[in-house]
Amino acid sequence: MKKILSKKSSESRANFKRGSSGLQNNAQSMAEDGISVLMSVYRNEKADYFREAMESILHQTRMPDEIVLMEDGPLYEELERCIREYEASCPILKVYRIKENVQLGRALRKGACLCRYEMIARMDTDDIAAPDRLEKQYAFLAEQKDVSAVGGWILEFNDKNTLHTVKKMPETNDEIRRYGTYRSPLNHMTVMMRRSALLACGNYRHFVGLEDYYLWMRMMASGKKLYCLPEVLVKVRANSDVYRRRGGFSYMLRYLKLRRLQRELGLTHGLSYLKAVAITVGITAIPPGMRRLVYKAVLRRS
Repeated sequence: MKKILSKKSSESRANFKRGSSGLQNNAQSMAEDGISVLMSVYRNEKADYFREAMESILHQTRMPDEIVLMEDGPLYEELERCIREYEASCPILKVYRIKENVQLGRALRKGACLCRYEMIARMDTDDIAAPDRLEKQYAFLAEQKDVSAVGGWILEFNDKNTLHTVKKMPETNDEIRRYGTYRSPLNHMTVMMRRSALLACGNYRHFVGLEDYYLWMRMMASGKKLYCLPEVLVKVRANSDVYRRRGGFSYMLRYLKLRRLQRELGLTHGLSYLKAVAITVGITAIPPGMRRLVYKAVLRRS
């Protein structure tokens, strides 16, 4: 694997600088049947974690046709060196460097427009995909033409190897729609979706910490069908700060804004809206330690 992909051509640079609408128009003309893995990395990622994530994608039973990696702002030297090593040795890896940190929603929005293939598999740069993840999801979407996105369960673990919990999600479209009234109904890092459906629903949008939930809401509101394979597809790092990030006043305000948008999309009304608001306030307002207990007791299985 000696080929080095060049993304420095004048055409690539021009398309990237045009912004999301220009990228979308250019990418639509290139769309083909196949799998694009979409990842975004920023300065806080550990090089070792990134390497594990990449190796799990490069050892799939059904290889992706491309890996689109968005570098969201400047990275530290070790991480950048690690990425350049893969860039030099892996012909399917395409790295796009964004000068300033624009945050996840904007980075994924650009990345989705740059993907050339119809099936887009999301992957975080610190997680580990099951070896047959892409094969199973691709086969499912190839057979179920009416499904726009398919996710799976996650196995959460920590660096101390003291945490092994499974986050299960509802399986069918009807179950997902009911669950989505109150919580994000798909594990984002496990999802493979149709690129055409993603763009038709407005693509990713900037919404700190809730980019995925907002996307699933818009997909559900537009009548798109979602599904979840009832098995673990990705191992996810869940260290102690994960519960801290899912609470606090600013996070609560963002979540309440999402609830209002949810109501405007017609997904909640009256009592269901008030219940969703109450759940949001209850979960985000409690201390991180208590939040961890609630998650483990209600939303996770050992």
